Amino acid sequence: MMLYRIGRLICRIVLSLVFFAKIKGREHIPAEGPVIICSNHKSNLDPPLLGSYIKRPLRFMAKEEMFSSKWSEALFTRLGAFPVKRGGSDRGALRKGISVLGNGEMMLLFPEGNRSKTGEMKEEGLAGAGFFALKSDAVVIPAYIRGTYKPFRRVGLRYGPPVPLEDLRNEKASAREVTEQIMSHIRMLRDETEGPKER
Repeated sequence: MMLYRIGRLICRIVLSLVFFAKIKGREHIPAEGPVIICSNHKSNLDPPLLGSYIKRPLRFMAKEEMFSSKWSEALFTRLGAFPVKRGGSDRGALRKGISVLGNGEMMLLFPEGNRSKTGEMKEEGLAGAGFFALKSDAVVIPAYIRGTYKPFRRVGLRYGPPVPLEDLRNEKASAREVTEQIMSHIRMLRDETEGPKER
């Protein structure tokens, strides 16, 4: 936890001084209990941005190549990451994610999967976000990152109100349907922040 707090402080300083990070909506994040933060994905700097300005530790998946040595495994584990295999279903990572939420922790997910090469949100998300929402009682908080990580140009982050999922859970909706509901709330944050995109 000490390394996490130190890393969070360093990231906050860099993001504030170099990228003029502006954060809105932190009041929507529950102070306790399982939470899933779901955001659009532009850069490898997204996890530090999403986690540096909130009090609770944020767990997240990272590609397994980042855990290739004992040193890197120890470092990224202490920073809140756990490995996931890309290109298919990783049952070990799924079980770990469910365990994180079962312990009442916070977890970060990017429903789009990989980073957007254009900076624009993808039309569809992957089923993983819906899977974790259905397999837990977690509160799902949408988030939207605006801008690019260019030095001395502002990056904005906005957290939104919890995604209403009770009806979908009661109706036993599919993971993909739940992901689409989550994506729609991220798009609403985008439209409120930048204005509706032409379709």
